[in-house]
Amino acid sequence: MNLTTILNWIWIGIGVLTFLYLIFFKTAPYGRHTKEGWGPTVDNKLGWILMESPALFLFLFYFFAFKDYTNSVVLVFVIFWLLHYVNRTLIFPFRIKTKGKRMPLVIVLAAVFFNSVNTFFIASFLAKNPERYGIDWLHSWQFIVGALLFIIGYLINQYSDYILINLRKPNEVGYKIPNGFLYKYITNPNYFGEIIEWTGFAVMTWCLPSFSFLVWTLANLVPRAIANHKWYKEKFDNYPKERKILIPYIF
Repeated sequence: MNLTTILNWIWIGIGVLTFLYLIFFKTAPYGRHTKEGWGPTVDNKLGWILMESPALFLFLFYFFAFKDYTNSVVLVFVIFWLLHYVNRTLIFPFRIKTKGKRMPLVIVLAAVFFNSVNTFFIASFLAKNPERYGIDWLHSWQFIVGALLFIIGYLINQYSDYILINLRKPNEVGYKIPNGFLYKYITNPNYFGEIIEWTGFAVMTWCLPSFSFLVWTLANLVPRAIANHKWYKEKFDNYPKERKILIPYIF
């Protein structure tokens, strides 16, 4: 077991501890959970761009620096990755209607660190193990199942975000109960879709760093999904009681 693999397992352990901390002690203070007392703040849209930028620009840097583009299978992985992060970094922040909202700088910096570490582990693994991904990999069950999961999750995530974003009219503030699509069954279909996405990516690439990233995705999104569900039930007396938190009919 080399040093990078050991560090990756340590990073997974930190992800599990982070999950437990966010479940039992603190909800990350941004969005509807923003609270005072977390130090300096930045504009919400700028914060989103800064948080997601490492996953986009560092990944591209590693891709060209390590000449990953010489491997056609890795190039396909990169396209899937960019499909998510071009949207999340350069499109999504300008779609959200959060005029005047701010988020703690410490949350932005924590996300920058998180995205930088995960990007390094994944990009460096893909660059250093080109022999793992021959052209036959595109016909493997891992790639086929993973790609299908990623696309399904991406579409769920995108349409769920579309519904949330369009709840507010221009210059309107405040929160409303989302309805339609998977919101009929769960409070957080956008998170449900994103978890399916990165499960697909982990299966598609079939490597420890992608599994590590999935662990961190769960560590961030599952506690937040629970907090969101609780927030809606407390804020709206008419919130549908039959809705689950994250997985239709189950959880």
